[in-house]
Amino acid sequence: MSDSPFLRKISSEMRLRGYSLKTEKTYLLWIRRFINFNHKRHPEQCGAQEVKAFLTWLATERHVSANTQKTALNALAFLYHKVLDQELGPLGFSLATKQRTLPTVLSVSEVAQILSAMSGSKKMIVQLMYGSGLRVSEALRLRVQDVDLDRLSLSIRDSKGNKDRVTLLGASLRAELELSIANAIRQQQEDNESGVGCSMPVSLGRKYPNAFRSPSWAFIFPSTTLCHHPVTGELCRHHLHETVVRKALRRACKEAGVVTKRVNCHTFRHSFATHMLASGTDIRTVQELLGHNDISTTQIYTHVIGQHYAGTVSPLDRLQC
Repeated sequence: MSDSPFLRKISSEMRLRGYSLKTEKTYLLWIRRFINFNHKRHPEQCGAQEVKAFLTWLATERHVSANTQKTALNALAFLYHKVLDQELGPLGFSLATKQRTLPTVLSVSEVAQILSAMSGSKKMIVQLMYGSGLRVSEALRLRVQDVDLDRLSLSIRDSKGNKDRVTLLGASLRAELELSIANAIRQQQEDNESGVGCSMPVSLGRKYPNAFRSPSWAFIFPSTTLCHHPVTGELCRHHLHETVVRKALRRACKEAGVVTKRVNCHTFRHSFATHMLASGTDIRTVQELLGHNDISTTQIYTHVIGQHYAGTVSPLDRLQC
């Protein structure tokens, strides 16, 4: 099904409208699931009733979260409204009741233990996730031009929701980042001698065909191998893959003895937000650093803090007996 002309048409439509490759992959996944749910009937032969049944099934049988159901709805809305040019109208499907759970947060000592079991570029990526509140994809996509060592800031470009933001950079990483930047530029120059370079955004690469030779566009964490660009097919060097960091993190947690918590890359972004709030940082500032549109998204971390939030303590601790 991955090579079907229909799915290729959907991919072309998403790229024409500027959707990210990650969103494209997610939407295609849900569209495939919808097609399989309807016994591989073509979506043109389905409609609002089939979409309603699928979304209801996700909620009542698969027990997905509200956010997962919303993602599936967005994918099918794109399919029918933008590709098939069909209006679905009011669907009236059963809403998912599984709400967001509290995020896993590490203590400061647990973060230190895990970092002590890591080294090299993988350690620095985890340090950036914890020290700057980055998603793993944001850390991996950092280019030389995104790092300001004088102002100790990072520019996060085209992040989730196609947003840009600026966040802080820990001063303790300055020396290591300077070395990584020098290595990245050296790798870029070596690639340029062979007529290749870093992967570029498609539209920018067309407008500035020699931009891949500029040191400012070099990835700070380049891949160890060359690959073909997923859109243009040109030979280039992308950044490290997320699985490289996940595998290194899994080994580090085991070595550090942090095995009682479910730790993944996003745990360090959660820990960044929680520790910032616990230290007295204003929640609006944390919202800006994380790039949240709605402060209610940031407020979930206040539930993790306990006694540190707004000076609240347990009434048991006030007893004099």
